[in-house]
Amino acid sequence: MNSKLRRHIASEAARLMYIREESEYFRAKMKAARRVVKGDVKPRDLPSNSEIRDQVQALARMHEGDRRNENLREMRVTALRVMHILRSFRPRLIGSTMTGHIRKGSDIDIHVFADSVEAVAAALESEGLRCDVERKRVRKEGQEQVFVHIHFIDRFPFELTVYPSNMAHYVFKSSITGKAIERASIAELEQILDREYPQLSLDEMIIEAEGKVDRFAIFEMLLLPLERVKEGPKYHPEGDALYHSLQVFDHAREELPYDEEFLLAALLHDVGKGIDRKEHVAAGLDAIREFVTPRTIWLIENHMAAAQLIDGELGARARRRLQESEDFDELMLLAQCDRAGRERGVEASDLEEALDYIRELEGQ
Repeated sequence: MNSKLRRHIASEAARLMYIREESEYFRAKMKAARRVVKGDVKPRDLPSNSEIRDQVQALARMHEGDRRNENLREMRVTALRVMHILRSFRPRLIGSTMTGHIRKGSDIDIHVFADSVEAVAAALESEGLRCDVERKRVRKEGQEQVFVHIHFIDRFPFELTVYPSNMAHYVFKSSITGKAIERASIAELEQILDREYPQLSLDEMIIEAEGKVDRFAIFEMLLLPLERVKEGPKYHPEGDALYHSLQVFDHAREELPYDEEFLLAALLHDVGKGIDRKEHVAAGLDAIREFVTPRTIWLIENHMAAAQLIDGELGARARRRLQESEDFDELMLLAQCDRAGRERGVEASDLEEALDYIRELEGQ
C-alpha cells in the first residue's frame, strides 16, 4: 500500500476518533480503511496507532487552539488533587493527561493499586465524589481478563483502573508504542507542573482547580443513577425516578421558567433515591448542599411535608412552620409539580436539555 493511501486512512481514522464515533484504534482504522479503499485491507497495511494519534493531535491543535493548552494544565492540576486523595493507593497518572495528547472530551486516567475496590471508592466518596464501578471483560489472544474501572466526575471525567497492590511495580505496555507506558507518581507530577508552569505556584493552581468544580457535572452524576431506581406503580406509575424528576422539572419550568433555585429543587428533589432509598431527602441534601443555595435546600427539605399538607396529614404546628416561610407558595407549587410529574408515557425533557436550561439561567 502506498504512503499516500496510508496517510489517507490515518486521517480518516483520526477524524473518527476525534469526533468520538470510535474510541479504539483498531476499530477506527478498520472502519477508515473500508471507507477509503472500498475493499479488503490487510492489518499489516494499516497505519500504526502512533500515526493515528499524531493526526488526532493535529485536529485538536487546529480546532481547539490555545484552549487545549489551558485544559491540559487544568487537567493535570485536577489529577494531582485527586491523586492526593488516593495517595494510600499509590496512584500513577497515565494516558493523554500525562503525555499531553489531550483533545476535547478527554478524561483523566489513573492507575491505583489496592486489594479492595470498595476502599478506593470510599476514599473518593469521603470527599464528595460519587463514583460508579465497572468490571469489564476483555478477551485478547485467547485469554480473558477482567479490568476494574472506577468512573467519576470532578472538574473533568476520571477513569481509574484498579490493580492488585502487588502490581504497583509492574511495567505496563502502551498499545500505541509497545513500550512501557509513561506514568507519573504524585512527586513526579508535581515536578512536571513546576517545570512546565514555572510562573505559577503549585498551591495557587490547586486552589484554582478546587474553585472550578462544575456543579452541573455533579448534578448529572447524581441524577443518572435514578434511571435504575424503579418506583412502585401505586404512587409512581410513570416508572423510574429519573423520568419522574424530568417530568417534575418540565412542570416547574411551565410555572416559574426563570426561577433557577426553584427549578433546581424540582430537578434534584429525589436525587437521594440513588444513594439511600429509606432516607432519600437527607441523603440527597448531603450530596448537593455545597452546590445549591439555602432556598433550594429548604424547598427540597420540605417537599414531603408539603405533600402531607395537601393530603391533610400535616399537624397544625408543622403547617404553621411552613406557612411562616416567604417561600411557602413556591413550596406548595413544587409539591403540585411533584404530583403532576407521574404520568406514564408522556414526553419529557432529556437530562442534558434540563441541565443546559438551568445553566443558561445561571449565566444571565
